[in-house]
Amino acid sequence: MLALKRLVTILVMVFLLLALLVLLLPSVRASFVGMAGTPEALYFGMLVAAVVLLGLQLITENLDSVLLRREVTARDAKINELKARLYDYQMEQRTTAERAPGAPRTGTTTYPDGEPRSGYSAADPGLSNAPRPTPLSSPDAPNRPL
Repeated sequence: MLALKRLVTILVMVFLLLALLVLLLPSVRASFVGMAGTPEALYFGMLVAAVVLLGLQLITENLDSVLLRREVTARDAKINELKARLYDYQMEQRTTAERAPGAPRTGTTTYPDGEPRSGYSAADPGLSNAPRPTPLSSPDAPNRPL
């Protein structure tokens, strides 16, 4: 389409140059009238050529405009589809993050209440902040240095 549009534009420019030469220079006009026969035939031929070129120019411009609008519409639809996917993904992430607080999370270990945890002392006051490993089998565990 772009090649056709450029070709029509070049033809219009060449015609415009020839028409200006015929209208402004008497020697060029005399030689073109010699080829056409009479001045009326020359001007009528130029009028027909101008109408044909103007029609081609309008058709190619409108066709190019329609194709560009169609391409923009297709790209807008693609952008909207990608935005919808992103929105769905974000909503899925939010619902995953806002699950019920009592529900166990995937990847974390939960212990039932009352069961001893291996390697940790349940009576250790440091468990509230950060668990410290203390062997349960050693009788002098509170007196050992860290």
